[in-house]
Amino acid sequence: MFKHPKKDTDEDRHNVLDMDASMQGSLVFKDHVDLKISGKFEGSLEVKGSLTVGEMAVVNAEIKGEEITISGKVMGDISATSRLSLTGTARIIGDISTPVLEVQEGAVLQGNCQMLTQEQKAGSIKKQALNCQQLAEYLEVGLNEVDEWIKNHKIPAFKENNEWKFDKAKIDAWVATEKIK
Repeated sequence: MFKHPKKDTDEDRHNVLDMDASMQGSLVFKDHVDLKISGKFEGSLEVKGSLTVGEMAVVNAEIKGEEITISGKVMGDISATSRLSLTGTARIIGDISTPVLEVQEGAVLQGNCQMLTQEQKAGSIKKQALNCQQLAEYLEVGLNEVDEWIKNHKIPAFKENNEWKFDKAKIDAWVATEKIK
């Protein structure tokens, strides 16, 4: 029986980029791309889509991406939001973070591995609460200053077990908007 070939739709097309050169800098791909590095790269790399580091590639960079496959040498931290695969020829010096890790026999990792889902990462960030003493040390101010901010409702705070607490992310945003003055 004869089957008609599928027509190319926008969803079926992928942007494929194969780099077989020496490059240096910061690359950010905001649109989906299937990137393969076969040469040398130094800097930082952020990929929406898939990234493959070829067997002969040498990468000295912080790498962030969705699906990452490493077959070559990487010196730097790697963060994959979906999956990280290390083939038998992979050599990594750096920390890795991914919810799913596949490691073939022969792969070498010199660093730490953290396997958290996105929800777990978000939960650990939310749980970064400081007490009054920790906040004073973090902002390099006195406890009296912190007490004044709380009393005058100038700082984002909440009570937990009858003690004032401060969400570190909200404090950072508060400081960034220069409300600390």
